[in-house]
Amino acid sequence: MHTGVFTDIPFDQDGQHHGFISIPFSVDRSPYYQIKIPVYRLKNGDGPRLLLMAGNHGDEYEGEICLSKLTRLLKPQDIQGEVTLIPFLNLPAVMAARRGSPLDHENLNRCFPGDPSGTPSRRLAYYLEHDLFGRHDVVFDIHSGGTTMAHLPLVLAEEQEKQERMQAVESLLSCMDVRYALIARNGAQAPTSMAAAARAGILGISGEFGGGGAVTPHTLATLEHALNQLMLKLGITRERIFPHSAENSPYTGSMSFLSLTSHEQAIYATRRGWFEPAAEVGDEVREGQTAGWLHDFQDCTAPQKELKFKVSGVVISRRLSVDSEAGDCLIQVGVLAAAH
Repeated sequence: MHTGVFTDIPFDQDGQHHGFISIPFSVDRSPYYQIKIPVYRLKNGDGPRLLLMAGNHGDEYEGEICLSKLTRLLKPQDIQGEVTLIPFLNLPAVMAARRGSPLDHENLNRCFPGDPSGTPSRRLAYYLEHDLFGRHDVVFDIHSGGTTMAHLPLVLAEEQEKQERMQAVESLLSCMDVRYALIARNGAQAPTSMAAAARAGILGISGEFGGGGAVTPHTLATLEHALNQLMLKLGITRERIFPHSAENSPYTGSMSFLSLTSHEQAIYATRRGWFEPAAEVGDEVREGQTAGWLHDFQDCTAPQKELKFKVSGVVISRRLSVDSEAGDCLIQVGVLAAAH
């Protein structure tokens, strides 16, 4: 009654259902308080099983908005199989407009495989990896750069240990018709949702669709198009659910694969400074090219520090906040790569 996670969603019943993932969390103002995370569930017979999640980080709004719209657009008669939608996965963080949960100060996407008797974030991670993921064939965990980062819209996945799983994941990424796909190498034991999906035996894909704590018509159109394409590819739908989504996006089209496998692909501040970028997300850059400058506002006579890219590729993210501390990621490059 006082620990663990439970849900009132009937996974075996056809039709449309709305319920909650509930996490007991006693607080001063409410000793029997439960975190109530909304879940929307559609089932129409046997078929592919898709889990769509957004709000893993609370300040990433593109997925939260698109999945909210999808809960209203999608009807059981539109699908064959099963779709589970969680628009606000890390609900406390969403409502606080923060990256991590204000209840336990945890980053949910660093909490897997979780702990059934741990903090709320770790209990949720445990439930996802050990229960909910296994009820599905594919999970799409939607992200963006959040409040502090601008991110190139792209789809992404973790490198898989088995070649056939890697090919299956890349096939899903390719079908989404987004200009860039990123393959990351964080390892099978990484504390992320994508590594958790692999450990649970299902296909995990993700994506970054903008950032800055804002949304644009282009980023939303890109994500809506990707969602349409994914459901069509899996055979869950036969028609597009989001109308006319690709027409407004410059980020859809012939796909190029990028890899993110080395710390040299990112530039970090090593002291406090004020960052002036020399490149924008989506720019193709070369090794040795100027990435930006770090200024010292405490001593204007000190020369600015020039920062240079260590690899060639495409800028996939950059810091939006000018004021930066040692350890802040300032800019990041994806290296062009071939599909497996």
